[in-house]
Amino acid sequence: QVQLVQSGGGLVQSGGSLRLSCAASGRIFSIAAMGWYRQAPGKLRELVATITRGGSTNYADSVKGRFTISRDNAENTVYLQMNSLKPEDTSVYYCNALQEGYDYWGQGTQVTVSS
Repeated sequence: QVQLVQSGGGLVQSGGSLRLSCAASGRIFSIAAMGWYRQAPGKLRELVATITRGGSTNYADSVKGRFTISRDNAENTVYLQMNSLKPEDTSVYYCNALQEGYDYWGQGTQVTVSS
């Protein structure tokens, strides 16, 4: 199994920046990809960004050019740098790890962007 512990997030003004971190532990050697998703009240959980073991990245159109996903393999940590934040980025953000076809999730962290 994989355990994911998130940190970061909080309240920021529109145009500001935040960084989220997600530390993985457990059977990390078999993690194929990690990523970030978000879910706003009353909405479905949506993909924000993913990064594979090889470093290939994928972003939602809504965050391209503003968010950057990265990973530190030595620290087993994935990051989401969020710049030029907008009120519509307000959501609970979840870290995700895909291991042998199974999804693992972090505890979620609130990101609130004020206008």
